[in-house]
Amino acid sequence: MLILFLFYLRHRRQQQYSATTYSLSRSIFSDPSSKVEVEKGASKYFGVQVFTYAELEEATNNFDSSYELGDGGFGAVYYGKIKDGRAVAVKRLYESNYKRVEQFMNEIEILTRLRHPNLVSLYGCTSRHSRELLLVYEYIANGTVADHLHGEKAKPGALPWSTRMNIAVDTASALTYLHASEIIHRDVKTNNFLLDENFLVKVADFGLSRLFPNHVSHVSTAPQGTPGYVDPEYHQFYQLTSRSDVFSFGVVLAELISSMPAVDITRHRHEINLSNMAINKIQGDALHELVDQSLGFQSNALIRKMVTAVAELTFQCLQSDKDLRPSMDQVLSTLQGIQRMGDELDEAVSSKSVAAQHLPLSPNSVIGKWASVGTTPNTSS
Repeated sequence: MLILFLFYLRHRRQQQYSATTYSLSRSIFSDPSSKVEVEKGASKYFGVQVFTYAELEEATNNFDSSYELGDGGFGAVYYGKIKDGRAVAVKRLYESNYKRVEQFMNEIEILTRLRHPNLVSLYGCTSRHSRELLLVYEYIANGTVADHLHGEKAKPGALPWSTRMNIAVDTASALTYLHASEIIHRDVKTNNFLLDENFLVKVADFGLSRLFPNHVSHVSTAPQGTPGYVDPEYHQFYQLTSRSDVFSFGVVLAELISSMPAVDITRHRHEINLSNMAINKIQGDALHELVDQSLGFQSNALIRKMVTAVAELTFQCLQSDKDLRPSMDQVLSTLQGIQRMGDELDEAVSSKSVAAQHLPLSPNSVIGKWASVGTTPNTSS
């Protein structure tokens, strides 16, 4: 009897869960405030086109596995071509539970209200009547920053330092814009930074993003994000701030310097997290052990000077105490200054003559005033 009773309870919960999920999806998409319009048969949601499931099924060749571009926590992404000839990326949710619907709505609302050259464009989505919740984006053909640093597109020397500086500035520009718009991305990582054919960055994946009013000190919420990138203070105290994105961006800068992934279990246990490794190498006067040597760190004094300056910024972003980290607009300003330094020196002298100067590397300049802070290595998971 007990077994039958437990089976009944489980069945009852499943029925209630399914009804709640359907009701949630229906109420969200039928809410008058969602601004659904019907214009000559083509409905719009928050100003973007609403596609039918059949249209996107046809565009992706029935979600053919050979069309799959990537697979993340939110869902799989497929390449497609819609009827007007545009190439698109179609994100398909794994399941339509409350959390997924919330992320789906979050992404639509954020991307339809924001406009920035370094944010991916949303073309449309499916309606509440669809078999599945699908998002349709512009197709960015050149993969992710992670692909080029330590993934399938990574090759020694293929991503020169000047391109990495551009990537850093582009990404910082997008995050600064988000923070000014009272939004925290909450999943800053190289896998969420797409590159077009000219290596222009398009920041993507806003499913975890949160509204962060400028007048509040933090938002109390359970930590979410990707292992290796999560702010240790957020992880420990459940307090999300804009400086949480800054910590994650510090990990991204460490990746750009080193070409190493944010997490690698084959590394020494104290350096599995790249954030720990970066802090240890910079504090230990061993920056050369962190830097990807194919960048010309040892042979080109200009690159050496710029990498050292970016390493100092990385160190500041990775401070365990959020109050010691710079703001995102300060990060952007610093990166632009480093980039200008390179442009000015490039104009003044050729790279050969700069390399011949053999400017000394002073690791003390990297940690300088921050050494007395007593940084605690990040133990974020």
